[in-house]
Amino acid sequence: MGLIYLALYKGKGTLFNRLIRRWTRSIYSHCELVMPDGRWLSASGMDGGVRAKRIELDLAHWDLIPVPWADATRIEQLFSANEGRGYDWLGLLGSQILPITIDNKRRMFCSEFCAAGLGYPLPQRYSPALLGEVVRHIHELNLGQRNEAHA
Repeated sequence: MGLIYLALYKGKGTLFNRLIRRWTRSIYSHCELVMPDGRWLSASGMDGGVRAKRIELDLAHWDLIPVPWADATRIEQLFSANEGRGYDWLGLLGSQILPITIDNKRRMFCSEFCAAGLGYPLPQRYSPALLGEVVRHIHELNLGQRNEAHA
C-alpha cells in the first residue's frame, strides 16, 4: 500500500480561506488526506461536506506532509461512515472561533475530518494550521528515530 499525505492548502482561495488564515495566523486555510490511490478526502464547505475528489497537485498552492504511520483502513472507514454528510459550519464557528466546543456528529469540517482520520482525540479542536504543526512534528520525530536507528 502506498503513502498517505496530509495536504495543506496555502493558495489564495476565497474570502473564507483568507479569513481562516487571518484568524489562525497561518498560511494554511484547508486540509485534505491524500490516499495512495490518488483520492483527496476531506470535508469542504465549497463542495458541501465530506467528499472524495481528485485534485491536480500544484505545489504553489499545497504543502504535503507524508504520514507513513496513518492507518488507511481507519481513514476509509471514517470516510465511508461520513461520505455525503454536510459541512459543519456551526462546529467550525464554535470550536475554532468561539471558546466553546460544538460538535455536530452528522457534519464535519476539513481539519476535523483529517484529525479524526489520523486518530487524534477531540478532532474538532484542530484547525488546518494546528493539525499541520502536529503532523509535521510527529513526522520529524519519526525521521529522527529512523536516522538514530541507522547510525
